Amino acid sequence: MPFGNIGIPGLILIIILALIIFGPSKLPELGRAAGSTLKEFKNATKDLISTDKETNKDQK
Repeated sequence: MPFGNIGIPGLILIIILALIIFGPSKLPELGRAAGSTLKEFKNATKDLISTDKETNKDQK
């Protein structure tokens, strides 16, 4: 099941469940943690791509 078909009611349900499970005081902390994780993943992916391009460039 792809995530592109969640829709507005699904998003509202997810937000309500997150508020119930984690509470409003923990949500900003969880958001920051998720954002920093995505940022690290993005940087690591860019590094791997640039390293791969340099390696292929040197081999030609």
